[in-house]
Amino acid sequence: MQRLVTKYAEKLVRHGLCAPGTPIVGGLNDTLTWNRQAPETAALEKVINGLNINSLLFAKPTEPFMRILDFHAARCDSEFVPEDTETRTFLHSIPVCAELDHEVIVPLLKKRKGVVVAGKGIMTFGTVSPEQGFVVFSSIIFSAFVKFFVDYAYLKIKRQTDPEMEALFPVVWEAYRQFLPEQIPSHLTAEVLDSEAKIINAMKPAGQATVDARMVDSFFGNISFRHQDTIYISQTGSSLDELDGCIDACPMDGSTSTGITASSELVAHRNIYLGNPVHSILHGHPKFSVIMSMICDKRECEFRGKCHVKCVEQRFIGDIPIVPGEVGTGPRGLCRTLPPAMEGKRGVVVFGHGVFTVGKESFVDAFDALVDIERMCMENYWELVSGG
Repeated sequence: MQRLVTKYAEKLVRHGLCAPGTPIVGGLNDTLTWNRQAPETAALEKVINGLNINSLLFAKPTEPFMRILDFHAARCDSEFVPEDTETRTFLHSIPVCAELDHEVIVPLLKKRKGVVVAGKGIMTFGTVSPEQGFVVFSSIIFSAFVKFFVDYAYLKIKRQTDPEMEALFPVVWEAYRQFLPEQIPSHLTAEVLDSEAKIINAMKPAGQATVDARMVDSFFGNISFRHQDTIYISQTGSSLDELDGCIDACPMDGSTSTGITASSELVAHRNIYLGNPVHSILHGHPKFSVIMSMICDKRECEFRGKCHVKCVEQRFIGDIPIVPGEVGTGPRGLCRTLPPAMEGKRGVVVFGHGVFTVGKESFVDAFDALVDIERMCMENYWELVSGG
């Protein structure tokens, strides 16, 4: 357990989500183990004792994320509800409390996966592994960030004023620019991937590069490569920066049971391969691509609030289509909406969800497209809110 609590504390720092030495992660086996001792651990132990869990994470995010969380916390009574896909399918809502008080926090964590403690940070938990707390922590940051920038864009579109948002926006915008890496890492191979060993050895650095470029918060996203009639795809619940042993070989005809552990978006990947002369797919959740997908200036629409499944508008960000679609294989699943939109395109944005890009022979062009689409979305967002 000591290894695990240390691992995820360090991973929060490595991803830029927390400052060094700040995360507190506890794990419970026969005894309770902390990655470090801190004044807060006495209160955190009371939280653990009040829940049926095996790990707890408490940490203050870096900027601009903490400022954004405090902004939302100050404007809600007990919770705030972003409208991105991660919130809709995973978080549902984000509760807020004023103090690090177990009597308040325990009831909240019995209903939700995490809680924002105003001015202090985020608390999350795991019932199986500290990884669960890490995933929820990064998801809360992602969803709160997306909500702030979507709300600010609508403020500008509606020509409304909000002095507090106006004052905060340039601060968090610049802080996020500083958060992004100065150079986008890749180190990806362009060699012909004509064997299982070569494919797997190419998928692992492509996943790592996607995380390092901050195109996804590790857990959310997937990657695949088609070789002949087999799709090599990351497993469901796997982290893109930890793909060793987490890649499944799935026949396209479904003739084996390997698809059981594969990404939940295996069918979407398969349908893209069936309709396009491509061999690689990369899926990430870059923040501004998600933000721009959720901004629409159509004031009167019968599907407002149901855009993620019912939008009928043909919308684009530059050359990139935006499509609705739910995770999975239902009647409005992205396995149905995404593949037709991908025909002849380098990528597609799924509303509120993320970006899928494709590559002809390797992951080089899929990765480059993912980064380029996110840059384009940041530029378009700035033009929208600055009047440029």
